[in-house]
Amino acid sequence: MAPAIPVETYRIQLSSKFGFADATALVPYLKSLGISHVNASPFLKSRAGSAHGYDVVDHNAVNPELGGEEGLELLCDALLKADMGLILDFVPNHMGVNYADNPWWLDVLEFGPKSAFAASFDIEWKSLQGHPLGGILIPILGKPYGEALRAGEISLRYDPDAGSFSVWYYDHRLPIGPSRYGEILRKIVDHACAGDEPAGRQLLEFAGRYRGPHNPPREKAAAFKSELAAIIGAQEIIARGLPAYDPRTGEPAAILALHHLLERQHYRLAYWRLAGSEINYRRFFDINDLAGLRIEDRATFEAVHRLVRRLIGSGRLHGLRIDHIDGLRDPHQYFRRLARLIEVEKPPGGKPFYVVAEKILAEGERLPRFAGVAGSTGYEWLNLISRLLADERGLAVLGETWGEVSGTAHGFDEILIEAKRRVIANILASEFTVLARLLARIAAGHYTTRDYAPERLRAAFELFILHFPVYRSYLTPSGPSRGDRAVIDEAIAKARADWFGSDAGIFGFLRDALTLVLISSDRSGYSIARGRQFACKVQQFTGPMMAKSLEDTSLYRYHRCLALNEVGGNPAAGALSVENFHKRMEERAASGAHGLTATATHDTKRGEDARARLLALSELAGEWTQSVR
Repeated sequence: MAPAIPVETYRIQLSSKFGFADATALVPYLKSLGISHVNASPFLKSRAGSAHGYDVVDHNAVNPELGGEEGLELLCDALLKADMGLILDFVPNHMGVNYADNPWWLDVLEFGPKSAFAASFDIEWKSLQGHPLGGILIPILGKPYGEALRAGEISLRYDPDAGSFSVWYYDHRLPIGPSRYGEILRKIVDHACAGDEPAGRQLLEFAGRYRGPHNPPREKAAAFKSELAAIIGAQEIIARGLPAYDPRTGEPAAILALHHLLERQHYRLAYWRLAGSEINYRRFFDINDLAGLRIEDRATFEAVHRLVRRLIGSGRLHGLRIDHIDGLRDPHQYFRRLARLIEVEKPPGGKPFYVVAEKILAEGERLPRFAGVAGSTGYEWLNLISRLLADERGLAVLGETWGEVSGTAHGFDEILIEAKRRVIANILASEFTVLARLLARIAAGHYTTRDYAPERLRAAFELFILHFPVYRSYLTPSGPSRGDRAVIDEAIAKARADWFGSDAGIFGFLRDALTLVLISSDRSGYSIARGRQFACKVQQFTGPMMAKSLEDTSLYRYHRCLALNEVGGNPAAGALSVENFHKRMEERAASGAHGLTATATHDTKRGEDARARLLALSELAGEWTQSVR
């Protein structure tokens, strides 16, 4: 059997071009290298043609493009014979959405807040303008909505087998709510001049039985569609009448008919550029096609983990790499639930199950003690090893050369602050605005803070975000840990130092809101629900904020030594002495020895060989400078 704790892991990237059969063929070679566990990229059903697997559309099916259940079984058998284990890269934070392949998302678009899956997605239903009953902004259009509509790129179609209407924009399907089928059918029969035909009369009678905005009810929608599909001759009449909604006819009435129909759905089609300022569902960073899941919802947790539960119970899965834990509302709660699931499902008498968390740790930051988690995925050790191999004197020379060549006198901290400002103003403007408005509502709800103007609250909150030094804090319902409180206090102090105005007391209110002190007493007078929502959502915001401003912006603007420009690293960091490195490893051995020690991951921008060559420049800094000049 494979050891419970991996000795050496090897990550395989599965795709339609490299499936389970290809991975199975590699097992003897990996065994000869001393690999104890294969770390597989996500192999649950993802978007067709996905090159990475992180756009899961069904957590409870094995990806058929990789070889399906049968292919996975063959890989597991080969690993078992080789005494090797299998670790799955599991994605609990988000799902692939839009297009036409995620049944949960399609149901949400069709039925809105009444969908059985509405609670599974993190949607601000009431924030969509023009939709008082709630809706979702869908920013998929390649041009402004009016232009796309007039050009006929948005079309209404009927599926005769399912008895359903949907609007399509190229490969994107947007279901029409069944409560609007009546008006569609009446207009179609009229346009087709089929009112006196038997099928036309049946369609009108069918539409007449389901009048009103709540007919048919959600639970009867499937039977309703089946009844429509069963009407003999309906398909031919609907095909004749659909031009009433087709802008390509050039008729202004058809354009307006389709527009008015769209305006009555649980979504609003929009130009993709609106996503930065108007989107109202939580995404993975700024990727519109990856929608955040509310894994804290118990039913959602259970639904997402059914297949994983079965794989653990069968003994085929020996570990999990939990992707992007910083996106979760409450990682502590998630890992407690996961630990209970593993304890119940793992085979009797089996070895401990291995779990690591993908977490980017800043300098001096420690991984929180999550239940059942052996450690992190090792980004921090990758960067420490690079710093160990760097020459401090040479780094100083490289820094001078970089400043001379680039013509910039800005330090890395200044570059990062400026990048954060741009991200707040553009890429994550919508998410930031939602939080700023919520903070203003909390302040307005109490007589002691109602005079804090919304714009001043927004400005203070922005300063806090600019100075927040890590990816996120990990508050629980009982409040922050000592370390989290120290990080928040430090950011508040720096924000206050940059503040202009007489209302500096605003930062005390902000600190109390961020640490849950504001609602720690039942008699505080503040809304407990809003207070918790704000503090938790800030934690889910600071991670994407840091990722977009640090990883995706600042690392490309400061190039002293590119070997240090890696995920989880600080490109301005100094070299690490051998003594200091040993001290770090001793601390690790005492507190969490079983996390991964990574030298390369699927997120590294350069491989080990390239980083080694770049680090060698710190020992040849003088010669390098002469060559550059």
